[in-house]
Amino acid sequence: MVRPKSRRRAAAMNYRHAYHAGNFADVMKHSILAQVVEALKRKDTPFFALDTHAGIGAYDLMAEAAGKTGEYLDGIAKVMDRPDPPAGMEAYLRVIRAWNTDGTPRRYPGSPELLRALMRPADRLALVELHPEDVCLLRSRFAGDRRVGVHHLDGHAAAKGLLPPAERRGLVLIDPPFEVRDEFDRLRLTLRRIRRLWPGGIILAWYPIKGREPVRRFHDAIREEGGSRTLAVELLIRPDDDPFRLNGSGLVVVNPPWRLEDALDESLEWLARVVAPGSGRHHLEWLIEERSASSLV
Repeated sequence: MVRPKSRRRAAAMNYRHAYHAGNFADVMKHSILAQVVEALKRKDTPFFALDTHAGIGAYDLMAEAAGKTGEYLDGIAKVMDRPDPPAGMEAYLRVIRAWNTDGTPRRYPGSPELLRALMRPADRLALVELHPEDVCLLRSRFAGDRRVGVHHLDGHAAAKGLLPPAERRGLVLIDPPFEVRDEFDRLRLTLRRIRRLWPGGIILAWYPIKGREPVRRFHDAIREEGGSRTLAVELLIRPDDDPFRLNGSGLVVVNPPWRLEDALDESLEWLARVVAPGSGRHHLEWLIEERSASSLV
């Protein structure tokens, strides 16, 4: 008999992001990640970034995996050459264009390479990946970059050994594959663990939007726990009434930088219009608007 924990581990190791690289969800979460990094760079002091589900770091959009789904065609391919991006998209698009100098989307930097491109010499990055082949690729890709550490761990458990950082400032990106039924519960517990270990850290936690009910329960649980200011950010490309399709992409942002809400309202309104003309929409909602009493402290 296989234990549930083993099934979760197997599911996480079966997920291959190469089939989905550069899709609308990647564009949404990575453009927001870039805006948070740029906000951290307004201060001269170094910051620390933790990517809990790093993948392989970068993806070939001309390879068989990306070609099978073609998801990037409705994501980065629609966005890269638009002449009218809002200011909040510029840092992200600058990296994308540097990776595709001929103007054709051929390569896509995942969050590890996006973070490396935006970091300064004194900033530091920890990459966590469970899949044994992927972690070897990560180690090869980042070998020689003393700012970057690669760790073969379960991303949901990694925070205990890596947080809080010496830098005190920074972010955590949690981007799980959502291949197991209890992933929303695991994500909520991971959020709780990180908030306990690093109360002042910025946390970006991604979730898929299929049916609305699992998302509503996730948001309600965050509200009930209380704590630091928390913003829910969503991009929908179609109505969220089909639980068997990826209808949208969401991020929970804990301790968002000053004025991030205004910047995201502008950039996501533009992004919804570009990737899903006529059907796209975005939504921002404060789950915790002011710091509240919390069971976590």
